[in-house]
Amino acid sequence: MTLKKRGGASKESGSASQLISERIAALGDWRGEMLGKIRALIKQVDPGVVEEWKWMGTPIWSHDGIICTGETYKSVVKMTFAKGAFLADPSHLFNSSLEGNLRRAIDVHEGEKLKVPALKALIREAIALNVSKKSEPTKKNVTAAKKSAAKKPAPAKKAPPAKKSSPTKQRRKRR
Repeated sequence: MTLKKRGGASKESGSASQLISERIAALGDWRGEMLGKIRALIKQVDPGVVEEWKWMGTPIWSHDGIICTGETYKSVVKMTFAKGAFLADPSHLFNSSLEGNLRRAIDVHEGEKLKVPALKALIREAIALNVSKKSEPTKKNVTAAKKSAAKKPAPAKKAPPAKKSSPTKQRRKRR
């Protein structure tokens, strides 16, 4: 597992993994337990997932881009999928942030159980989407490539072949 700590001026110290563990322990109620289950599930699906700590204390799980966040509120644990609007959700797990063009979220309330097979499938699909988007040329990548190409010096041109004078000119020179 790769660990990263990112984001603004966080005064907290430690790796992202450590900070997430501390958050789970500090909650000390059903929310911490649920966040721990979500984390374990994500790691089962992708043992190489990158854990990050961003936006003033939000756990983030990434693989070639953000898979989802794990936010905790007073009455809900929220998994927000960064590109959720592009994911198929045949089990209808998404129940929050449905009106946006990009994100989708799953709100888990106290006493609710995770639909593990469906959630694993959704996580796998989010990872696959991130991996596929990484390999596609984006406007940003294309623009950067054009700028890079513009900075490179043009390849040296070959000298044109020497002109042979016509037989008539050669005869005139001999005279």
